[in-house]
Parts: sequence; structure tokens; C-alpha cells
Amino acid sequence: MENLDLKQMSAMVDIIAEEKGLPKDTVLNVIEQAIAAAWRKDNGDREMNVRAVLNTKTGEADVYVAREVIEDGLAYNPSTEIPQSEAGKKAELGDIVEEKHKVTSFGRVAAGTAKQVVIQRLREAENDAVLTAFEDKIGTIITGTVSRVEPKLVRIDLGRATGIMPRSEQIDGEYYAVGSRIKVYIKKIERGDRGAQLILSRGSAEFVECLFRQEVPELENHTVKIKGIAREAGRRTKIAVMSTVPGIDPVGTFVGGRGIRVQAVMNEIGDKEKIDIINWSDNVSEYIREALSPAEIIKVEIDGKKAKVYVSDEQQSIAIGKQGQNVRLASKLTGYEIDIVLQKTTPKKKKQNVEDSLLSAIEEVSSDDAE
Repeated sequence: MENLDLKQMSAMVDIIAEEKGLPKDTVLNVIEQAIAAAWRKDNGDREMNVRAVLNTKTGEADVYVAREVIEDGLAYNPSTEIPQSEAGKKAELGDIVEEKHKVTSFGRVAAGTAKQVVIQRLREAENDAVLTAFEDKIGTIITGTVSRVEPKLVRIDLGRATGIMPRSEQIDGEYYAVGSRIKVYIKKIERGDRGAQLILSRGSAEFVECLFRQEVPELENHTVKIKGIAREAGRRTKIAVMSTVPGIDPVGTFVGGRGIRVQAVMNEIGDKEKIDIINWSDNVSEYIREALSPAEIIKVEIDGKKAKVYVSDEQQSIAIGKQGQNVRLASKLTGYEIDIVLQKTTPKKKKQNVEDSLLSAIEEVSSDDAE
């Protein structure tokens, strides 16, 4: 490809737009970026700020090179700066002036550069358009197929698009087999220098919340509410719930008859992860007591956002949990820094038997009479 045929490229705008399912303006913008890149390859350098305008009717293109106006007599970079005396009478310091160039043809290298730019940018635009269609699905669960497992992430095929599940969003200890179908939570679309990426999750607290929303219809009519979730994926989840209707047991509603609802969630996240469903309370002390279940609490002292929780000797290890997990999740759930304090109980004095007391008194009286 010795030359870059602009008329042919102009004619291809509509065809590419239709094939890729992209707006015509997007395709035109991609081709103009390619023309600018090709012109820069033949006539300038990477530092140049170049834009191109393609006339799709005539197949002609113009290139504009932008440079900043600087003071005369100073050392300057001709790729990005221009002295005021050369910029024209009306140009002021700091202005951006553009120099127009007519595009006729490009060499082989520049034409190759343009082709690479078109392919890359069209792929990025196509990917971005597909992901944009997923924006209204953010915060929901979707089923996908594991397409590739890498050391730091798992790629999930969602049909029209592919999402990634980073290690931080995976369930600890869960195995992902290529070809297996799994449910994932659509967390966000992350846009960066390498284009847009769909971030998926199974390890987030939101994933568990969505699973419960699928199992507990009372959440839709607001009979019950989820007030907070704290999770360590693959190990334990604590979820605080409340009822808006008197007489409705929120914990029982989430557990379901014979535990069918909570079991359905556990089947999805794995039996190794335990789920504690507790009653939420606007009384902080009571809420902290609930959050530390199954431990039995003696008393709670609140000081700002810190809480001292007193427990007996046999309840201390239960309150703290394995490797501090129970108290850590309770703290995350309530928003309070919790300190578990051991309260030593003093043994109570044995009460004297009433009959023994009376007998002793009689014996004392009898002894006195004998004397």
C-alpha cells in the first residue's frame, strides 16, 4: 500500500459503521485520527499536536498543526511552539494557532501506520460501545462462562462482551474451570489508557446482597430491609436486617422455612462461607451485641466511635473469633472500633442453710442453759 487512498477511506465510513454497529461520526473520527497519525509520520514528530478533517463527499483531507504562541527571542520547540512574530499580527502570547496543510498522499510506512491506527481505534470504539450497553446492568447479577483463567484474573464471556474478575473480587479458595457457567456481579466499567473493561465480582458484599434479593421477595416491597453487610469472601458474612412491619421477623424472613433461602445463597457462594443474619438496631449497644453473635455479651461501653465490650472468660474466644474474624466483621458492620475486654467474675459466697443456722442457735442456747 504505497499510498493512502482517501477517497476509498471516505467511501468506507458508512460500510464500517454498519458492520461494526458504530455511529458514523465515531468511524469518521477514527479515520481522521489515522490520517493525522500518518501525516505526523511523514512530516513531523510525535510531539506535534495534529488533527485531521476528512471531507467524505470529495475524499479530500486537511491537517491542522497546533502550536502555542511564545515570546520572540526565546528558545522554543518548533513542534509545539511558535514565536509571536511568526504567528501573525493578531496572535497574543499563550494563544494556540493552527497551521493548515493539504493532504495529498502518504508513503508506505505512514500508510501502514494509518492502517494500524484504524484497526486499533475501531476495536477500542467497538468494545466501548458494547460495554456502554452494560452500563444499565451495573449493580446486577449476570451468568457468564469462564473463558480464561490467569494468575491475577479470570476472564468471563458474557455473550456480547468479556469481563474480568480480578483476584481481589474472587471468593477465596474457589476454583474456576474454563467452560463452567457462573454467576457474577457487574461491579463497574473501568475506563483507562487501554480502553474500557467490565469489572466483575463474586467476592464483594454486593454480590451476597444481590443473591438475597433474588431469594427474598419481601425486599422488593420493602417489608424487610438490609441495613448493612460485612464480608470476608470464602470465610464469613454478617448481614444486618430489619423489618418495617410490626410482627414480621426479619431474620426468619431471610433464613426462610427450614433455612431454604439462606441455603440457596450458601449454595452459590460455597458451604465454607458462613452467614450470620442478625437484627439491626438503632441502639448502638444492642446492635454491637447482635453483631458479635454468637458470643454472649455482659455489657457494652460506648465512647465516640469506639466500643468496649465486656465478656466472660468462656465467651472471649467466641467474641474474637478465629484469627479475630468475628470482632473484625462486627466492627466493619457497625462502624465502631470494638475492643473485647475480659471481665473476671468474683465467686459468690455460699448462702448458709436456714435450718443449719437455726440448729446452731439452739445448740448455743442449750449450751448456755447447761452452764
